[in-house]
Amino acid sequence: MNNVEASPRIIRLEEITSTNSYLRQLLFKESLPEGSVVVAQTQTAGRGQIGNVWESETGKNLTFSIVLYPDCIPANRQFLISQITSLSVKETLEAYTNDVAVKWPNDIYWKDKKICGMLIENDLSGHNMYCSIIGIGINVNQAVFFSDAPNPVSLCQIIGKEIDKEELLDRFLHIFYNYYLLLLQDKQNDIRDAYRSALYRKDGFFPFTDENGTFEACIYDIELTGHLILQLQDGCLRRYAFKEVSYSFPK
Repeated sequence: MNNVEASPRIIRLEEITSTNSYLRQLLFKESLPEGSVVVAQTQTAGRGQIGNVWESETGKNLTFSIVLYPDCIPANRQFLISQITSLSVKETLEAYTNDVAVKWPNDIYWKDKKICGMLIENDLSGHNMYCSIIGIGINVNQAVFFSDAPNPVSLCQIIGKEIDKEELLDRFLHIFYNYYLLLLQDKQNDIRDAYRSALYRKDGFFPFTDENGTFEACIYDIELTGHLILQLQDGCLRRYAFKEVSYSFPK
């Protein structure tokens, strides 16, 4: 990591609105070593993508944010941060269970259920990245979900016992820091290949929905920018940015 002379800090809090918001406000006041983490027992307003709210029972799940300073990464390659984070969560959870996959762009699924979501906020400086705040919520020990989220699942529900959250966090950070070093070593192709292999519904045709309705397609590629390329059964290709297309699930 860039600030190799300073070890990452781990800041533990009982209750805050959002670990991403707290970390951003903290960075206005002081400089934190790269890779520093804010962990909260409770988030009262945990944020997901595009205004979604992340449900998390107090003390049961792992909610945290990490700061990076990837100033060697071009702005048009910022999706690499999403890729290494997704892969790190996937590999962490694979120590406990099988059937974990990355649902484009960065949700983590166990079979057809969502076990982890993330919110990545990147700041740019000129043509390069400047700062990345990565917020992650992993469903760990929550036994019952009350929100209207369609398909949540926790690690506890999957394996039938509670997990040590500190062990899970330590495992994740070890894997994540290694992936980040790969990124800094310009191993982008290795990261992209691993991400492609980790994708949910990566083989075969499945239903998707865009502004024109539902259709069947297979995943053809993920561009360097993070755009999803789908191939229809007639061979035609369609290109989508985040939120322009969604996976379809049985009612």
